Order: sequence, then C-alpha cells, then structure tokens
Amino acid sequence: MTHLGSEVRIALLAIFVALFVTTIGVFAASRLLAQHDLSDLRHRVRSWWIIVGVFSLAFVWSTSATIGFLCFVSFLALKEFLSMTPTRRADRRVLFYAYLAVPVQYSLAAAEWYGMFIMYIPVLMFILIPTRMWMIGHTDGFLRAAGSLHWALMITVFSLSHAAYLTVFQPGTEPRLATSQLFGQTSTEAGPGLLLFLMLITAANDIFQYAWGKSLGRHPIAPTVSPRKTDAGLIGGMASAVVLATIVGPAFTILGTAASFVAGLLIAVAGVAGDLCISALKRDLKIDNFGATLPGHGGVLDRADSLVFTAPLFFHFVRYGFG
Repeated sequence: MTHLGSEVRIALLAIFVALFVTTIGVFAASRLLAQHDLSDLRHRVRSWWIIVGVFSLAFVWSTSATIGFLCFVSFLALKEFLSMTPTRRADRRVLFYAYLAVPVQYSLAAAEWYGMFIMYIPVLMFILIPTRMWMIGHTDGFLRAAGSLHWALMITVFSLSHAAYLTVFQPGTEPRLATSQLFGQTSTEAGPGLLLFLMLITAANDIFQYAWGKSLGRHPIAPTVSPRKTDAGLIGGMASAVVLATIVGPAFTILGTAASFVAGLLIAVAGVAGDLCISALKRDLKIDNFGATLPGHGGVLDRADSLVFTAPLFFHFVRYGFG
C-alpha cells in the first residue's frame, strides 16, 4: 500500500465529502428545478465519481498502481487522438513506435531517470518517427503526418507523464529558491501530496470556471475557439482556484503559503491555456469531442486537456524549487 501521510489521507477524504455534498445538491436541484434540463450536470457529477473513485483506488493502493493508472490514461488519450487525426495508410506501420513510447516514458518516470525522461520523446522520438517514415518512402503529406504524430506524443504522453513523475519526486534537503518560508518543509514522502494537489487544483479550476461561466458568464473570451469560455468564468474560476490552492497547499504538501499561491496561479493560467489549445485542435479536426468515454465530458483527452499544460509546468516549478 502507498505510504500516505495523514494530511494527504484527510485531503482525499475531504474531496469525497465535497463530491458527496455536490451530488446531493445536484439531486435536490433536479427536483426543485424540474423545468430546467440538468442532465448535463448530472452526467458530469456521475463521471466525476468514476474519475475520483478509480484514481483514488490506484492512489491509495501503491505508487506503481498510480503510475500504471496514469500510463493507461495516456494510452487512452493517445488512442483517441490518433483515431481522430487523419493519417496516411503508410503511417500505420509507424504507430507501433508511438504506442511503445507510452510504457517506456512511464517506466523512465518510475525509475526517476530524469535525464532520459526529459529527452526521450522531445529528442529521441522526434528523430525516430520521421526517420521511420522516410524509410517507408511515401513523401506526400510527410510534414503533416510527422507533426501530428509528434504532437500526439507530446500532449498525451510526454506532458501527462510529468504527473506520474511527481508521484516519486524526492525533494532535496534544502529548497533551491530562497528560504523554507517560500516552499515549506521538505519531506521524503512529498510526491503523493504534490500529485493530489496538482489533480485537485487542475480539476477545481475547470469546475469553478464552468460554475462561474454558467451563472454569470456573458461574453466569450475566445468565441471562435470555445464559445462557452466566458470572462466571468475565466476571472472567477482562476481566482477561486488560486484561493483554494493557497489554503490547501500548506495543509498537505511541502509548499508554503507563498509557493502554493504561485503554484495555484500557474495551474489556473496553464489550465485555461491547455483547455483552449485542445479546443482549437478539435475545431481544426471538425469534431466536438475526442470520444464518449466519460458522459458529460467526452473522451479521456477532453477531460485531461488542462492537465496537458498544468502537469509539466507544475512539475518543473516544484523541481526547480526543491531540485
């Protein structure tokens, strides 16, 4: 079983309590506001139970189970991406190397081999995939095909794998940035708390923006990319996420109050950027969602869109602070 500190266990329990209260609230709203269609909201809550439940089971079970779960999420996201992206017939012989990159990348994270972890996909796979493609001999559409495959690996495997690396992250004995007042006290069991913090604030940022946008949103911030992203959702959601991060960060992570505030701000901004980036990608592909795995959310990649940007940014923020 994973060795989780009491603070992390309490935080995980608090998430389930909040989800339970939300479920009761949605159920009551469905009865009181029967004239309104709240099916989308009910589907979202049901999907959150599945997401939180499966993640928590792996998270509590062991570090290997957590990394394995995140690896499987990357595999599903990569599969969704490739199934929705136009590919040449000849490229199907190259897809084996793309799928093989998933277990390799997560194995490097589990082994804490940072040097190879950080260069395997951006450097080695960047060289291997186009090399294998030109060896096949088909040049028509080469640039689009090579770029699509590399993008697929970067967003669904490389970026998401930083969350897995957080699980085994071991900080140094002294914070690299300023004093411990900024980053808090170091701990050899820092990884699980940092991973839970990343997942919680990333998800909360999405939820807060959805709630603020639904209640007060009037003006879209990117109408051609994501019409449902509004100014009220952006400002209210980001502010709420930063406040939550500042409160909970010192409670169950090695981050101090100041670092929790900065981390919350980074996650809030990066989460919006990642969400809009994947939305722009879907507009280009002329699709609404990458799948239908999660009712109310679409596919796995639709749910992990914010994490594509928040995971690597938060990981390097923490690693630079405690490296």
